[in-house]
Amino acid sequence: MGAKQGSAGGSASGGSGDGDRRIGRRALIVGGAAAAVGTGVLARDELSRLWWRMPGVERPREDGVVDYAGARWVAASDANWRRADRPDDFGIDMVIVHVTQGSFDSAVRAFQDPGHKAAAHYIVGQDGRITQMIRELDVAYHAGNRDYNERSVGIEHEGFVDRPRDFTDAMYAASARLTAGICARYGIPVDRKHILGHVEVPGTDHTDPGPHWDWDRYLKLVRRAATSAPSKPPTKA
Repeated sequence: MGAKQGSAGGSASGGSGDGDRRIGRRALIVGGAAAAVGTGVLARDELSRLWWRMPGVERPREDGVVDYAGARWVAASDANWRRADRPDDFGIDMVIVHVTQGSFDSAVRAFQDPGHKAAAHYIVGQDGRITQMIRELDVAYHAGNRDYNERSVGIEHEGFVDRPRDFTDAMYAASARLTAGICARYGIPVDRKHILGHVEVPGTDHTDPGPHWDWDRYLKLVRRAATSAPSKPPTKA
């Protein structure tokens, strides 16, 4: 979401071509292994271990599972994201910061609306609550750039870009813990090359998180959170 050329409520769609799935890195790995040694040579236990890496085979899912233990699960519309098996088919190397240009609840409703054509993985409220709407496994339509969608996790923050009071202590702290966990899971460096704002995505017409987002403060909080708690595996919300 975020401000679009200075106005509220713009779409963050990943583009009309974002529904076409590419051949992933896992498919190339498995295909290369089979070509090198022959499928008949691979031991049965090896095939059993690698079956889910074959093209078209998806990692098992369970309803209500969240990637961040502090999050509440609310599913986004299927029209606003694309199934994937990240980071094996698309490596994750970025976190993209957004601002909702509206309330927490209005952002949730927008991401549940199939006509919105956009959604982020997480929404962080001014009170520090976190809702996850798309699994990190999957590609959310949030950045307005297909390549960036495939490589990133998107985090929306409740508020307006022109109201610095909306960026509360509770929001900064909760978002920093969330981002620290994401960075730990995927080996993402905690710096401004890998944690960026929507406005910095090539081709975007959005301005969020805007001039009042305190990047120095945020990165310090992310680094502090990264040293205080390890990343946790997906868990039931």
